Amino acid sequence: MGNGVQEHQGPRALAQGEVLPRPPAVQSEGFKQSHTMVTSLLSGAFAGAVAKTTVAPLDRTKIIFQVSSNRFSAKEAYRLIYRTYLQDGFLSLWRGNSATMVRVIPYAAIQFCAHEQYKRLLGEYYGFQGKALPPLPRLLAGSLAGTTAAMITYPLDMVRARMAVTPKEMYSNIMHVFVRISREEGLKTLYRGFTPTILGVIPYAGLSFFTYETLKKLHAERSGRSQPYSYERLAFGACAGLIGQSASYPLDVVRRRMQTAGVTGHTYGSIAGTMRDIVAEEGLVRGLYKGLSMNWVKGPVAVGVSFTTFDLTHILLRKLQQRGYFPW
Repeated sequence: MGNGVQEHQGPRALAQGEVLPRPPAVQSEGFKQSHTMVTSLLSGAFAGAVAKTTVAPLDRTKIIFQVSSNRFSAKEAYRLIYRTYLQDGFLSLWRGNSATMVRVIPYAAIQFCAHEQYKRLLGEYYGFQGKALPPLPRLLAGSLAGTTAAMITYPLDMVRARMAVTPKEMYSNIMHVFVRISREEGLKTLYRGFTPTILGVIPYAGLSFFTYETLKKLHAERSGRSQPYSYERLAFGACAGLIGQSASYPLDVVRRRMQTAGVTGHTYGSIAGTMRDIVAEEGLVRGLYKGLSMNWVKGPVAVGVSFTTFDLTHILLRKLQQRGYFPW
């Protein structure tokens, strides 16, 4: 122009395929969410592995009683554990635990991560972002998290149940179970018992997460401490496991019967039919609640260890992440 004043240039036209950079705030928010998800996945995976390995012998014993018509008692459970130890050795008490780990690690990782995401989404929807959710959304977040994890990992649960109730000569490893079931019984068998599993997970996961989160909230209000001590987390988790597993236990028995029908000689076609057969053969309490007393020992321990391990690992990873020890 010649007057020394630079003309204001309009916005530059984008070249073909060029994308405008996101604002820094949007980038940091997305980065933060990905960090949270990775931390939750790792913490959940570790929590699930520790908890299930801790109670694996009791869990295997419970499954054996669930899928048989033998009457359950604490004395008989002890005899079974001792007989297994004498016949097959100490490590045989953890038979099927490798299949359990293959299932539990992704299951727990997905469940805990999904729970954190559902809490965030429901908090935004109900206007409680960054705060404790009201009771109904708190229950819903747990149920949705459990359902999400169960739907994704169900075939692994089926394989683990088969390995727990069969002699080691029948299935040599996890892949062998998949191959034999697919070849001899069909791929649909890998999802046998899926419906009672989902129906059982909804109250179990919902009540477990709801109870644990509620007890932590009440503790913070009464004590003035935002974080409970480790032993308090264990106690809260134990209460959560006791309530959640008691509410969903009959469906757990039905699920195990349907999963193992191919190797126990029974034929179960539906949830109602399976329940009817169990009650007719063994009675209501002795059939549908068989092994519940063992679950009252195993369940609170497993859930308490799981929730406590997740919380402490999650806190540790976030601190290390803030100090720049991890790239994510």
